[in-house]
Amino acid sequence: MKKATNASISTSSDLVYDAALVFWRTVTNIFFREVRPRGAFNIPRDGPVIFVAAPHHNQFLDPLLLALEVNRETRRKVQFLIAAKSMKRKAVGFFASMMSSIPVARAADDASPGTGLIYLAENDPCLVLGHGTRFFSEFTPRMQIMLPKSVGASVAEVLEVLSDTELRIKKEFGGDSGKGTVRIREKLQELQNEGKQGLEFKKLPHIDQHEMYQYVYECLKAGGCIGIFPEGGSHDRTDLLPLKAGVSLMALGAMANHPELKVKIVPVGLSYFHASRFRSRAVVEFGSAMDVPQQLVEMFKEGGNNKRTAVAKLLDLVYDGLKTVTLRAPDYDTLMLIQAARRLYRTPGQHLTLGQVVELNKRFLEGYLHFKDEPKVIKLRQDVLKYNRLLRDLGLRDHQVPLAKKSYWKTLGLFFYRFLLLVIWSSLALPGVILNGPIFIAASLISRKKAKEALAASVVKVAGKDVLATWKILISLGAAPVLYGFYAFLATVLAFKVGASLTWKILTPIAVMVALPFIGYAALKFGEAGMDVLKSLRPLFVALVPGQQRYLKRLKEMRLRLSNELVDVINEFGPKIYENFNEFRILVPSASVPPSSGQPGLWRRKTSTGAVDAQGNLLSHPMYS
Repeated sequence: MKKATNASISTSSDLVYDAALVFWRTVTNIFFREVRPRGAFNIPRDGPVIFVAAPHHNQFLDPLLLALEVNRETRRKVQFLIAAKSMKRKAVGFFASMMSSIPVARAADDASPGTGLIYLAENDPCLVLGHGTRFFSEFTPRMQIMLPKSVGASVAEVLEVLSDTELRIKKEFGGDSGKGTVRIREKLQELQNEGKQGLEFKKLPHIDQHEMYQYVYECLKAGGCIGIFPEGGSHDRTDLLPLKAGVSLMALGAMANHPELKVKIVPVGLSYFHASRFRSRAVVEFGSAMDVPQQLVEMFKEGGNNKRTAVAKLLDLVYDGLKTVTLRAPDYDTLMLIQAARRLYRTPGQHLTLGQVVELNKRFLEGYLHFKDEPKVIKLRQDVLKYNRLLRDLGLRDHQVPLAKKSYWKTLGLFFYRFLLLVIWSSLALPGVILNGPIFIAASLISRKKAKEALAASVVKVAGKDVLATWKILISLGAAPVLYGFYAFLATVLAFKVGASLTWKILTPIAVMVALPFIGYAALKFGEAGMDVLKSLRPLFVALVPGQQRYLKRLKEMRLRLSNELVDVINEFGPKIYENFNEFRILVPSASVPPSSGQPGLWRRKTSTGAVDAQGNLLSHPMYS
């Protein structure tokens, strides 16, 4: 059987790469409301570097944000590894080539159904038996066999083909732990009870990655930067996926082939706040650069078991580095609890930077997982969940609770003042919203369809949300020129019908094509302002409804009590898990009173933080002191 190979690797010029970055910086500035780097001082200014980033939650946007931040801070050029299958897509392949991406062929992309059904030998989990199979004609050593999604889509390498109905795999499915084998045998028993003889399977070709690795080695030898997402494909899980060995092979292989090299590995954490939504926020956090231990390089050179041990040990070091820059909640409910606690911990009136928010989330998660069985922590969890339910019943969010004022007339005045602002901003945004409406609708509908397709083809995705933002941007980029061209055509037809001069007939389509992007961006900013005002109306409206004051008062008291209880728990358990806890804590909150002193800007973000910052002082009515 013919071996699969990587697509040809080409490198774009610095001018082309920079042009691509300028384009994508504009696009990301439109899609994201705020992107902030953390720890950018950790980026090496020269020498070979491998950036390992996780979690891979936003398909093609993750490498863009990383490349943009590295280039902004150091002017360095990062070349990312990308699936060769993705390079075959016209739009993705075009831009990936501009950014000198390195195509990587993946066996799973060329998987094809095998003939017959398979099962495991009773006493040997590495012996695969078949019913109606044709192993001799369909498999050769070093190919892989993949089981269906019902048993986790486990993959194993073929060691030897014994007959058309027998083959031996290198390691049992799911690894040496045996958990995969137990699951497979349970599934086979279920199928047997249903009268079926085994599992369906797919055959995966052996991929020769020699060309790709040699290219990476040469790139690192020249002092270049490589970007890789060691989890493999993108996903929308709350925890990290098991890391692939590629990053270890690249770092150790480069230093083994070129003894003078000193490759550094920089872990990068990507944190999104509503990743798939338009005008969301993101943080790109760079961890401390790690040196590749020379002893592991020597073990790698020896080959055999020592080589495998070296690869595994370096992968463990990479994983430990990623743990310092990523938030890894075991499940969605825990993540929501941590975020709720972090909001309660913040003093009303303080506005944390995105970096501080990410750091607090990490510390809260680490502390919660360490002390979750403590009675005080269990009780606090129950109370926080109860508070969240009450918020949901009233239709409020935590940050809106302090806005519920006691004075009826002042609240009424502020409500109408903001309602007037909403009318103004909405009126200014309306033309752009109408003109760009077809783009928004198409992007939303098609991206959801693509998410369903991605979910169906994956065994690790939860809802396919990791592809939504990417497809929204790609669809918008493709639809905008077509739609604007159509508007330009209509305007030109109108110019001819009204008998405009030749000059206007020529200038009309040009003027429309130039003006529409600016109208769209203006609509974006005005619409964003309007949404901020709209969100601020809800707590005012609730406060005006007769009989709701007692619920609001109860909610405020509950929030104050929970905030104080949270501080007590943190003060008690924090020093047990962090050294010099009080010296290096991010803030000492007071749930009832905003900070009265401190450096200006210490807590407030420099850019928009929602309703307050987006509108400056416009949301503060003159009736309030």
